[in-house]
Amino acid sequence: MGKRLRGPGAVCLAACLCLLAIARAFAADNPMPRPPQLERDVQFWIRVYTQIDTNSGFLHDQYNLGIVYDTLHFPPATPPAEREKLVDAARDRYGAALKRIADAGGAALDADDQRVKDLWGAEGSPERLRAAVDDIRFQLGQSDRFRAGLIRSGAWESHIAGTLANLGLPPELAVLPHVESSFNSSAYSKVGAAGLWQFMRSTGRRYMRIDGAVDDRLDPFRSTEAAAQLLAYNYSVLGTWPLALTAYNHGAAGVRHAKETLGTDDIVTIVRNYHSRTFGFASRNFYVSFLAAQEIDRDPAKYFGDLQKEAEAHFQEVQLPAYVTATALEHALKIDHSKLRALNPALLETVWEGRQRIPRDYRLRLPAEVQHWSSELLAQRLGSHELYAGQRPPPRYRVQRGDTLAKVADRFGVSIHVLAQLNRLRTSARLHAGRVLTLPESPAVPVAGVTALVAEASTPANAAPPAEHPVTPAAPVVTAVAASPGGAVPEDVARRESAEDAEAQLATITIHGHAGPQPVSAAQAEAIGPALGPAAEVQQSADPIDYSVAKDDTIRVTTDETLGHYADWLGVPTGSLRTLNHLKASRPVLIGQHVRLNFHKVAREVFEQRRREYHRALQASYFAAHRIVGTEVYVARPGDSLWTLTQHGAQLPMWLLQQYNPDVDLADLHAGVKLAMPRVELIGSGG
Repeated sequence: MGKRLRGPGAVCLAACLCLLAIARAFAADNPMPRPPQLERDVQFWIRVYTQIDTNSGFLHDQYNLGIVYDTLHFPPATPPAEREKLVDAARDRYGAALKRIADAGGAALDADDQRVKDLWGAEGSPERLRAAVDDIRFQLGQSDRFRAGLIRSGAWESHIAGTLANLGLPPELAVLPHVESSFNSSAYSKVGAAGLWQFMRSTGRRYMRIDGAVDDRLDPFRSTEAAAQLLAYNYSVLGTWPLALTAYNHGAAGVRHAKETLGTDDIVTIVRNYHSRTFGFASRNFYVSFLAAQEIDRDPAKYFGDLQKEAEAHFQEVQLPAYVTATALEHALKIDHSKLRALNPALLETVWEGRQRIPRDYRLRLPAEVQHWSSELLAQRLGSHELYAGQRPPPRYRVQRGDTLAKVADRFGVSIHVLAQLNRLRTSARLHAGRVLTLPESPAVPVAGVTALVAEASTPANAAPPAEHPVTPAAPVVTAVAASPGGAVPEDVARRESAEDAEAQLATITIHGHAGPQPVSAAQAEAIGPALGPAAEVQQSADPIDYSVAKDDTIRVTTDETLGHYADWLGVPTGSLRTLNHLKASRPVLIGQHVRLNFHKVAREVFEQRRREYHRALQASYFAAHRIVGTEVYVARPGDSLWTLTQHGAQLPMWLLQQYNPDVDLADLHAGVKLAMPRVELIGSGG
């Protein structure tokens, strides 16, 4: 790596070694097994990644990847709509052939039908062939994208290898960005995943700073360190690397459910036999596509000839001593704006436009060839009048008589759902005159009511110092807030909106009632997301807790839940649940206890959604101000309880402790039990 300053980040990475005390005991010989039963699947993805580009594609069976009916080639200028017609026609043609073969009995077949029959071999019974009609799928080629990713990988592969080694993780994990983003550090997916490692915002905030000024997901170095933590966490929860990698795509809870349902952690059994609404083609193929990427990355010349990878990135880092504007930094450092911006991709448009400051403790990346900088030297060069104690406050609006949430959202050109979520309101909530609403960053100029924009709002007792107070008390206090310039859309927002617009135009194919996007062009593939395989069926999540309802209408109580919560989500009196479960009025429900529910007023799916949303909100609120920087192993002592454990260090929430120890009965701790204790630090103000 280039010359870089040591800082808290290095300490944070070292702290994660404790978690990998468990992971170091993983499979000694081959942490990434390549079972022969999955070899046909691996070979399919090798072909996709190396033999056909985004102007071609395979028409294949979605369950037996050894069955490739045809390779379709499109002239580069062929519009997506025309490509879709060609794919549909080919699918219909092979569907008809399968029906003819199934109905033929022992009759002779023409050469084309015989070729299709031979593809299936002994597996091709009439029943199987009829079922295969609905399983015909199109997979766009990826060789051009994979080749580009191999070239880009040179800039970061040294840092990735070092990060994995520092945490004791298998070096094979370094190829995962090939599958996730083709090593495109600025990539966005249609569901909001971003960066080299394709973190969702909610998952990324566990390990990185993601707020109105900084999105560390777009920083290939910070996101690599976060990905290493997430992968180590997945392994500690699931116990094998094939499952830990599958959880990176499908979520820890989903993979735990598959493991418990089938009673095994064998990846072959799970891939072949686990059935779930959300465990579709993407989840089944994530591990085998990773193995294919690993095979290609070992010997890229075999598949692509000689490649010249990008040069390794060299730089130095300096930790900012306070909140600073980008303009002040550029003047103090005498570094070109474009170079500074290229080195710090995590800083959002709001920073470069001056609407947000670069946060205190941010590890600013500088060219390696300039003078050596330190926090102290930078503070001296900037001067006290350019150092601030906090972030600029977000734009706010004081509610006027007659306002509704919909009217305010329409006035400022924002989504009512975004506005409601930002202010922790229901979309149907009534607004009272005088209430102050926080607006999303960079709202459009309002049609009316500009004077209602306010800077003041009630500040929590534990909040950071007022954002506009410089470190020096002699500097003036600025309290006015102006509406953000209309028409200017941050680049990152524009990329997301562009992807969403393009995604809306995608062709979809219904397979057993489930519609999944199957792109037919490079543009459509980019619109779905940067992943070099199929689009994921579920959003990435590190929460391993299963919030679903069992078939017998019961749930298992988890942390931060009460009978009152269940009654509220079901729309029934709490007393009715007590009666149903034979619970005394004074008796609380306990973690791990099974509770029977009544779904007379609310469907099971609605209850599950409300339950998940409750926990998502709890976690989002916590990780808006905290991040995980490592893990320690703690051995329970006599007298320890769930409450006493959460009082250690940063006072962990119970739900976070449970997530790191999902298989431990936290309600019945006893001395000697080993627990994984996440180490958490408080993020500075301005989140």
